[in-house]
Amino acid sequence: MNYNWNWAIFFEMSPEGTGTYLDTFFWGLGWTISTSMLAWSMALALGTVVGVLRTTPYPWVVRLGDAYVELFRNVPLIVQMFLWYFVLPELVPKAAGDWLKQLPNASFYNAFIALGFYTSARVAEQVRAGIQSLPRGQRMAGTAIGLTLPQTYGYVLLPMAFRIIVPPLTSEFMNTVKNSAVGLTIGLLELTGRARAMQEFSFQVFEAFTAATIAYVMITITIVLTMRWLERRVAIPGFIAAGNATR
Repeated sequence: MNYNWNWAIFFEMSPEGTGTYLDTFFWGLGWTISTSMLAWSMALALGTVVGVLRTTPYPWVVRLGDAYVELFRNVPLIVQMFLWYFVLPELVPKAAGDWLKQLPNASFYNAFIALGFYTSARVAEQVRAGIQSLPRGQRMAGTAIGLTLPQTYGYVLLPMAFRIIVPPLTSEFMNTVKNSAVGLTIGLLELTGRARAMQEFSFQVFEAFTAATIAYVMITITIVLTMRWLERRVAIPGFIAAGNATR
């Protein structure tokens, strides 16, 4: 069976009546970027806190951080999104549940929150590994000059650890963008959702998903180049070998 290519489909009106297929495609791209950036900001903040907790000298705090990581890392992302979107409104008081159900763009909020928690567990593991890779003398030096434990982390350990873990954080950032596509399962019409809708309405499946693929590639290339620049910018000469730079 021959396939009829039609790249002009992007300039035809969408059945939704809100513009061309190209317009709806860019709206989906906007939702993908918004979801990914908010989820990544949340993941980086939470992951840093949890990663620090897992390296403190307090066993109960370490166990608490370990439990957080095991919970959010081992439950599939799609299950977490279903729990946030379908189950949470039924568990809270009725008034709060009704508000959650009627919230405009509820799928967007649930998607980036679920993705943020899921990714934060992975970031926490990277932060923990970065801190534990530092020589023990750095922590001792901070204590020796009179810094408190939070000050030692803030001024000595975390600045060095983040320089080491830029490459794995780059991978996690790209995974956040790609995992945002799971939001389609709870009704978020992000990039993949718009491509799928275009395919269902026009039957031009290859055009729709080729465009989506190019968009994802462009986003991830932008992330790689930005993080590569950041890694060079914050590198400490002689501390991290040039061969460890992000490729």
